[in-house]
Amino acid sequence: MTEYSQEVVQRFHGTPEQVAAGRIEEPPARWQSNVIEDYDPAWPDRFAVAASSMKAALGDLIIDIEHVGSTSVPGLAAKPIIDIDLLLDDTTDESRYVPVLEGIGYRLLLREPWWHGHRMLVHPVGDANLHVWPQAAPEPTRHRLFRDWLRAHPQDRDLYAATKRRLARDTADRAGDYSLAKNDVIDQILARIFATTEERRRPGPD
Repeated sequence: MTEYSQEVVQRFHGTPEQVAAGRIEEPPARWQSNVIEDYDPAWPDRFAVAASSMKAALGDLIIDIEHVGSTSVPGLAAKPIIDIDLLLDDTTDESRYVPVLEGIGYRLLLREPWWHGHRMLVHPVGDANLHVWPQAAPEPTRHRLFRDWLRAHPQDRDLYAATKRRLARDTADRAGDYSLAKNDVIDQILARIFATTEERRRPGPD
């Protein structure tokens, strides 16, 4: 049974000020509202197309590429924006990957070295968020754990969906607060994930 490091277990919360400081360009217009839609079976296909173009462009630079976020969970309501985790050996030297990704239509939006070296690029029409991480970053591990848990636990999937719909309504006049407002429910679900992992690791009675 996998034992996760404290970096993985203890989730880091950025502040609105940190996010604003890392912004390089204005966000897409779609970020001005948070529209939660019913699950669309076409979302995995959209990820597959995007991943294929990245693999063709970056080749061996890619360590891993994953479909994460709500659109990666069958049956989960979500904003219709594909979240992609792209792992490279390092993100510090942007000249190795940013121009290539710009060549296939993405633009660099966020530079967040304080958040495990995270860079975020977006598709011009705003329908894909590309998160670029160094290989050792803990956040992609949490993303995969969260995704796989929601795929296997419909009760938490439905809790998350209901919470997102409520928060989208509650933050309708301040859409930028939506992502941070989800932290409480995300942390609750992650706590269950890690508690279950710890329980399974404990040796049974002789």
